[in-house]
Amino acid sequence: MFKSIQEDIASVFDRDPAARSTWEVITCYPGFHALRIHRIANWLWHLNLRWLGRLVSHIGRFLTGIEIHPGATIGRRFFIDHGMGVVIGETSEIGDDVTLYHGVTLGGTSWNKGKRHPTISDRVVIGAGAKVLGPIVVGEGAKIGSNAVVVKDVPPGASAVGIPARIIIDELDKSREEKAAKLGFSAYAVTAKATDDPLAKALQGLLDHSMEQDHRLEQLQHEIETLRGRAADDVAVTERFDPGRPHQVAEK
Repeated sequence: MFKSIQEDIASVFDRDPAARSTWEVITCYPGFHALRIHRIANWLWHLNLRWLGRLVSHIGRFLTGIEIHPGATIGRRFFIDHGMGVVIGETSEIGDDVTLYHGVTLGGTSWNKGKRHPTISDRVVIGAGAKVLGPIVVGEGAKIGSNAVVVKDVPPGASAVGIPARIIIDELDKSREEKAAKLGFSAYAVTAKATDDPLAKALQGLLDHSMEQDHRLEQLQHEIETLRGRAADDVAVTERFDPGRPHQVAEK
């Protein structure tokens, strides 16, 4: 138990540069409080003390603004940053070293019994306001962008952004997303593999064209700088060996 608490405190320092002391984490971090309360509620739940587990969970929700169903399975070194508005459903399964930000929902899309909430693998990061819905699997090391709505599996190491979320896997998709961010909007990982939407294809074409123009401009800039360097060298040589220059200086 104490080892688990130490790991949870250490995970806060690893992932939140604002954390200054252990005492601050213990007293002022609602994500830490919610996780410790959930451990108790989950223990009661598995002892078949379901009402008591729900009551403890409800108290934790009242105190922290974070709602974690006592039936949810949560791994080691789980960290909820800020935390307000986080909802984690009953059949959610969360691996080790997972990070959630405020407003995240791990929700269900069905009223049927059984598995209806997501499975979050190890080292996943889910941004503020994201909704991960249904019995889907988010692969190890994946990232979910802020306010994304994820309704299908996310491969390991991939990123999911947008509404509905689209998957960024290859370097070309990442380059498009970075370029879109520089232009002041997000293309939400538009990729020909993800959709046949004409608007998505148009955005993809515009981003590819913009990246190509940037590449050409960089080449031109490099050539200009090279020519300037050569011209400067020529001027320096001329000034150094100009026999008339001392007379010009004397005349002035």
